[in-house]
Amino acid sequence: MFVLELSYTAPLDAVDAVLAEHVAWLDELYARGVFLASGRKVPRDGGVILAVAAGRARIEEIAAGDPFVRAGVCAYRITEFAATKTAPALAGYREDLA
Repeated sequence: MFVLELSYTAPLDAVDAVLAEHVAWLDELYARGVFLASGRKVPRDGGVILAVAAGRARIEEIAAGDPFVRAGVCAYRITEFAATKTAPALAGYREDLA
């Protein structure tokens, strides 16, 4: 499982100019089962995405395809973690380290 932290590198008007494309990109990845949750940071200086994928290389490839990245308005920080405890709704993503 991965936490993707987006940090805006451009003014909000530049971010907003590609927001519709970014949301369509999010929708596609939700439909494919890659993204589990996402939203804006408060204050609005970026966002956070909770994602699942086969490995870090795949997540890096996905992040590189974000319209925000292609437009040069954000940078990603990617953290991989083992989800050893989850809410019942996320039990299918739980990892056993034994």
